[in-house]
Amino acid sequence: MRYSLGFAFVLVTALAACGGDSGGGGGDDTTAPDAAVIAPPARGFQVISPDITIMAGQEITYCYYFKTPNTENMVIKKWVSDMTPGSHHMIMFSTTTEQQPAGTITASGCGVGGASAANIPAWIFASQTAHAELALPTDDGAGKPLGQEIKAGTPAYFQMHYLNATDADIKVHVTVNAEAYEATDAYTPTAPYITFNGNISIPPGGVGVAQTQTCNTPPGAKFWMMSTHAHKQAVKTEVKNGMPTSTDVAFSSTDWEHPGAKAWMATPFYTFTGDKLTYTCTYDNTGSNAARTVKTGDSAVTDEMCMATGYYFPAPKSRLCYNNFLVP
Repeated sequence: MRYSLGFAFVLVTALAACGGDSGGGGGDDTTAPDAAVIAPPARGFQVISPDITIMAGQEITYCYYFKTPNTENMVIKKWVSDMTPGSHHMIMFSTTTEQQPAGTITASGCGVGGASAANIPAWIFASQTAHAELALPTDDGAGKPLGQEIKAGTPAYFQMHYLNATDADIKVHVTVNAEAYEATDAYTPTAPYITFNGNISIPPGGVGVAQTQTCNTPPGAKFWMMSTHAHKQAVKTEVKNGMPTSTDVAFSSTDWEHPGAKAWMATPFYTFTGDKLTYTCTYDNTGSNAARTVKTGDSAVTDEMCMATGYYFPAPKSRLCYNNFLVP
């Protein structure tokens, strides 16, 4: 089984993929501090992507492949990221094996397309703001903090979307710090939960076109963050508790670019009735793509996406629901 996902981005403060503050979603192209401003964490690791030149007026997505520099398994308690001006969003993925040799930077095949069921990229952290910080909840309701498990030397990559709106070339990069607990600290594992609609089809000139899917959530999962991700045709995104007929809305936004996020940072956390959620993106195809059918794809300029994004626990790994199917 193979998936053509190709995300263009999400997660929010946290999470969420194009909208909150960090971790998940995000901000805009405000001035960012230079990577050198962020000192590496006392315990954890830091990854800085090499400088890339973005031409004046250019919009492009790059991927930077690496292995996490931690030499021991670590549990992350906080993510911090800085992106230089011209950066729209960044998503950090991990994989079970290397997709490209460490150190590779490429704009070709950059994303999740072509991943196999045995090596599906796992969403780890994302941001759409110049500076983002995501501190995980400190109490799971039973006195333990939440943490994300990152094994030593994990194959990973940044997906970095750039838009240079100036009339001069710019150099860009991303810096990410992963702050870790001490090795002896007790914790409850948490990880991202992501959905992806691979069947989007918006007809030429379509208005109010709703694309809806329902996904299973892990049994008994507790969520501490929820957001959405879509592209510029989207006029509304929504995540419902349970089935499509539900009137209980867990998250909603009318800003496709910066949807924000809903966070539950302490007990009671959020649970989905019947371990199901329904997510919907509503589109108006009245802009630059109005003359053509818009389908699922990587490009924020010509394609669309519809995703629900969040963090859940207890969570031994990231989970992906692709076209109503919760990948094992």
